[in-house]
Amino acid sequence: MNQDLLHLPTDELLAAARAVRDARHGHRITYSPKVFIPLTMLCRDNCGYCTFARPPARLDRPYLDADAVLEIAWAGARVGCHEALFTLGEQPEARYPVAAEWLAAHGRTSTIDHLVAMARLVLDETGLLPHANAGALGRDDLAALRAVSPSQGMMVETLRADLPAHRGAPDKAPERRLATLEAAGELRIPFTTGILVGIGETEADRLEALSAIAAAHRRHGHVQEVIVQNFLPKPGTAMWRHEPCPEEAHLRAVALARLALPPEVHVQAPPNLAADLGALIDAGIDDWGGVSPVTADHVNPERPWPALEALRSATEAHGFVLAPRLTAHREHVLDPDRWFDESLRFAVLDRADADGLARDDEGSHLPERIRDARHVGSGADVDVENRSTAWYSGASAPAPALVPAPAATSGPVVDVLEGVRMGHEPGGDELLTLLRARGHEVAAVAALADELRREAVGDDVTYVRNRNINYTNVCTFKCRFCGFSKGPLSLNLRGTPYLLTLDDIAERVREAVEVGATEVCLQGGIHPDFDGDYYVDVTRAVAEAAPGIHIHGFTALEVTEGARRLGEPLADYLRRLMDAGLRTLPGTAAEILDDPVREVLCPDKITTDEWLFAHRTAHEVGLRSNVTMMFGAVEQPESWVRHLLVTRDLQRDTGGFTEFVGLPFVHMASPIYLQRKARRGPTFRETLLVHAVARIAYRGLIDNVQASWVKIGVSGVRQMLQAGCNDLGGTLMDENISRAAGAEHGQQLTPDDFAAIVAPLGRPLRQRTTLYGEVAVPA
Repeated sequence: MNQDLLHLPTDELLAAARAVRDARHGHRITYSPKVFIPLTMLCRDNCGYCTFARPPARLDRPYLDADAVLEIAWAGARVGCHEALFTLGEQPEARYPVAAEWLAAHGRTSTIDHLVAMARLVLDETGLLPHANAGALGRDDLAALRAVSPSQGMMVETLRADLPAHRGAPDKAPERRLATLEAAGELRIPFTTGILVGIGETEADRLEALSAIAAAHRRHGHVQEVIVQNFLPKPGTAMWRHEPCPEEAHLRAVALARLALPPEVHVQAPPNLAADLGALIDAGIDDWGGVSPVTADHVNPERPWPALEALRSATEAHGFVLAPRLTAHREHVLDPDRWFDESLRFAVLDRADADGLARDDEGSHLPERIRDARHVGSGADVDVENRSTAWYSGASAPAPALVPAPAATSGPVVDVLEGVRMGHEPGGDELLTLLRARGHEVAAVAALADELRREAVGDDVTYVRNRNINYTNVCTFKCRFCGFSKGPLSLNLRGTPYLLTLDDIAERVREAVEVGATEVCLQGGIHPDFDGDYYVDVTRAVAEAAPGIHIHGFTALEVTEGARRLGEPLADYLRRLMDAGLRTLPGTAAEILDDPVREVLCPDKITTDEWLFAHRTAHEVGLRSNVTMMFGAVEQPESWVRHLLVTRDLQRDTGGFTEFVGLPFVHMASPIYLQRKARRGPTFRETLLVHAVARIAYRGLIDNVQASWVKIGVSGVRQMLQAGCNDLGGTLMDENISRAAGAEHGQQLTPDDFAAIVAPLGRPLRQRTTLYGEVAVPA
């Protein structure tokens, strides 16, 4: 069948390639923000087209040393790169005595030994993920690099052994290249390879090389991408006077790669070697490869990288969105136990977004270490070494500006949005499409969410004056994300254990009333000494201290556990709490309502069904509640969709939810992050989309969508109010839970602070009750 591809007219060949690309990879084209580290330009091979390899006399030094490597790597890390591409000549010590002497003098046994050391240095110091492009290697060298480099690469180039281009290049022997490719598969290394087009081979030769790559991938699943690189003659090389690869031959080779390879393998063409980026998209690529904002392409130094905005514009002009990725592609990132050495899994996770691609917030993403944790009240003030400059939930960096912005006008995301405008309720696949929006699609999702916000609740931005009372930080449960409770996973970062007395609680309630609070929010750990009557006693103490204040208290876990400890039906127990003064339940303890994720985050906590039962029961006895969703720790967007769907179904049945509250995971002092088993919370794009898509998903069912200023920050919250949110939550006197996890946004905002957030939007600010009613004005 593959041979038939050679006879297809070019337009048919490209059309077939586009169809395969679109069916498998959709409308997203990826690239890797990288820094290029030329570890050594010495090489024992003498390829007829190469300007990278140089003799010792043309180099200042045989190899880059640690200082030089780190200087380059830090330059990339500080501007937001994720990849450190190590490129080097093959086995120079076998040809040049000066190379062997330098290695020996620096305590290295080989070029690969030096590469391993430098890759580890870059990884540890800067967090950049090394990609080792070291040529034809044996199994032992590949295995050594697997421990420090999440992915590796080597161009097959061609299987023609008789080409003049490779005369004098023993490492370009086809059998050596194929042996390396096979060994990489056996070692489970995400591998980049490719062909070089126009060095004297025929189209049939190209197909033969692609077919061999495909066969290796089918055996091992390791080929993550195939580069289809076009030959361009370069001064000073043996092939200087050869004709460059014709554009049509290159485009046909791209299409052949797309059709000859398994659909999951990504196809790349270097953007700096092309005259027409759009033609490459039309030929079937789905990846642009590495693009560096700080270093040249040392293999093709005469061809500068396109500016990122130019690359984005060309991509969007053809109906695609541009997305950064890691050096390993998402299919491998989402299966880390199989594809990465155990010592590398956190390094990859730490730079990934929920979809297995690269974090896309502007600024640096440096490896953070906890240097100190100074206790502040019942929380902890976390001193982070190497604090990144990108936005993170709970951190002080401003959010990148995503809205307002020009909105996409076509594509799958826009198709879903148009269906919603026509009254269609989006299902799971459609919500997932919206949650994966990129570029101008994000603004389109936000625009519809804001239309629906205006339709549901008008332009008022609301808030409630409240006080949090976290009555104890002692907890018997083992929630791995919690930076607040004192328990088996406390890691000594959360202050001393405490339990407020009923008098303490009553005094805090009276203080709240004095400053105008209309609500008290009660939450705490599950203390081993509590029986279910403790929560009743707390409720009664609050009600007696401030008759008429709204008591918003006790999670589904707390009421479920309280009823269980008393052996009492949950409905009866909730009625007793209501008789004592309880008026609403918070939606916390939901985390993600997807049990496989809960098994990781909170294995001994209530299940999804138990959380839903608790809230269904609360609604049936007359208690309203809200929906929360903590996101950005370990789950993927599919889990967000499941959470939205099951809560939407419950709301359709009971109508008892007052609002949706998104809670982006705060990572800094969270045990699961400090144990190197979680991401750094969501990106800001993900945060904005979760809130906007919640507005769309709950249309006509839940009218209010709240943005958490404690976790998102002022600049982020202002954008949320332009993406479907209508509520700022509470003034949160004494907010401790987010602070204990490392959030920096403070413990209280005043109405004047809220007014400053809203003022640039020109929308009215209104104080509300817990149930979104009007606050009575004192006579």
